[in-house]
Amino acid sequence: MTVLEDSPFVRACRGLPVTRTPVWFMRQAGRSLPEYRKIREGVGMLESCRRPDLVTEITLQPVRRHNVDAAIFFSDIVVPIAAAGIDLDIVAGTGPVVAEPIRAESDLARLRELVPADVDFVTEAIKLLVAELGETPLIGFAGAPFTLASYLIEGGPSRTYLKTKAMMYGAPDLWNALLARLADITLTFLRVQVDAGVSAVQLFDSWAGALSEADYRRYVMPHSARVLNGLLGAGVPRIHFGVGTAVLLEAMGEAGADVVGVDWRTPLDEATRRIGPDRAVQGNLDPAILFAGWETVERETRRVLRQGESAPGHVFNLGHGVMPETDPEILTRLVALVHEVSGS
Repeated sequence: MTVLEDSPFVRACRGLPVTRTPVWFMRQAGRSLPEYRKIREGVGMLESCRRPDLVTEITLQPVRRHNVDAAIFFSDIVVPIAAAGIDLDIVAGTGPVVAEPIRAESDLARLRELVPADVDFVTEAIKLLVAELGETPLIGFAGAPFTLASYLIEGGPSRTYLKTKAMMYGAPDLWNALLARLADITLTFLRVQVDAGVSAVQLFDSWAGALSEADYRRYVMPHSARVLNGLLGAGVPRIHFGVGTAVLLEAMGEAGADVVGVDWRTPLDEATRRIGPDRAVQGNLDPAILFAGWETVERETRRVLRQGESAPGHVFNLGHGVMPETDPEILTRLVALVHEVSGS
């Protein structure tokens, strides 16, 4: 067994015994860190994701500062679809904005197949990172087909997903053609990361919580399963996460996950009951708790750790990403607390 395979993070993902509960944070590299804001001054988000030197430094920043048990590759879920021909930008304060949304079959031609050479900057950055990280695992990631489709169809972020759902219900052939193409792009993007040396991957279906379980199983799950099962023989744990997905947890596990990420709305012991005894869980402290004072942070962290003991493996995380206003010192103390409590 390699050093990375024997790390607390990878062992927990596989449901193996660990000396302490591993911890990392979604969006741990980002706007909560002053060193991140400094290095990003005057550099657009997409450009940052395409520069291996910047990606390497930004990915390493929270590992140095917080002593987390895993790094997550700094990128954005729209990077592969931009590389596949879609004209988009990541607008500060808004998010991804697509110049010409996909609304008809003729629009599919603008979304071409992704080949590894389209994202050679990813390969270069991961190789640099693996060399720098040593015994700390690196997590690769991508957006799931549904979440990517929602941006492409809506033209940007949405609260209602009206156009997305209208296509899903009203034009199922077009919907499935779009998601099948996105599944292939996502699978290629993740395979590039695995081949370059990541120790695990996370598939973000951030907005799948907008769906009922029946609709998720019918319209979305087959495409996510295409991605996750396409990595079955890759030798790395597969984490699957979405927000507001309490009713979808069982299905998201069945889609091919080794670890199911759980947001803060569902206690981990209840989540484990729904997911089943064969998969680890990740989560799930409410990011807002980090603003409530240390006494509250400590109490709620101990609760999450207790509830996580019901699963075969537990990776401590927040129930969503780190908020930009978060005090980095709280995150550093939180990592130390998780290690202290779980390792005793």
